[in-house]
Amino acid sequence: MRHDAPFRGIALVLLASIFLTSADMVSKLLTLEIPPLQVAWLRYGTFSVIMLAIVWRRGGIERLRTQRPMLQFLRGIGVLASSIFFVTALRYMPLADATATGFVAPLFVTALSIPILGETIGWRRWTATLIGFVGVVIVVRPGGAGFHIASLLAVISAFAWAFAMIMTRMMSRTESPLATLTYSATIGFGLTSLAMPFLWGPVTPVILLMGIFVGASSTVGHWLIVLAYRHADASLLAPFSYIQLLWASLFGFLIFTVLPDVWTLVGAVIIAGSGLYTAHRERIRAKFPG
Repeated sequence: MRHDAPFRGIALVLLASIFLTSADMVSKLLTLEIPPLQVAWLRYGTFSVIMLAIVWRRGGIERLRTQRPMLQFLRGIGVLASSIFFVTALRYMPLADATATGFVAPLFVTALSIPILGETIGWRRWTATLIGFVGVVIVVRPGGAGFHIASLLAVISAFAWAFAMIMTRMMSRTESPLATLTYSATIGFGLTSLAMPFLWGPVTPVILLMGIFVGASSTVGHWLIVLAYRHADASLLAPFSYIQLLWASLFGFLIFTVLPDVWTLVGAVIIAGSGLYTAHRERIRAKFPG
């Protein structure tokens, strides 16, 4: 049920950004010790335990009934792919650069909504989307001295996340958030488990605790986002999600002594601006359909 409380929604988004950035930072540290896929396995293992415990307390397996099993599976694949590509990118990229590149996901949602949802996109949103991709090029700088192929992995991660969001939109009228999150958690854990015999790296108690932290922190962060959207519109909350770049820059400096360069910040501003305009057009379209 929706309860309008915009300041509470904003506070939840700001708090969520700290948890999500903390999870990314620790994930980057873990990639220095174990394969990125194993980092995802630890994350999804923790995610699954948390979600299944919540399901058990809220009525058991009956809460997992779904009318769209294939869409649940596809969403789970999208979320997992996004996590794996992003964590792999973190191994080679500064945290702030990867975060800034990830901001392009809402623009991919706009592009994917045409072939998948059959939506019609006006010239204003197309222009905003193209400008946003110019921002991505500025951050990634293909062919430049600072270019790393991992930058493309961050873009692919954003694309996979956008695909997952499209699947979420298609299921929104029939599926509960609890069931959707639980399916994403268990699908991700099951698929990454299949690869562990071939990619296993030594897990010390410290690595295990760090992996549990990543899973718990990212789960709490996403749950806070869900709660935030119960209190305020997406168009109001969207600007505050970009605070994550500030935390990524701060954590990157404190832990890795790396700050984003001026071109990364310029590109991030362009991406954020186009994303905010897209959210604005979505709000207008919702109020005045057609």
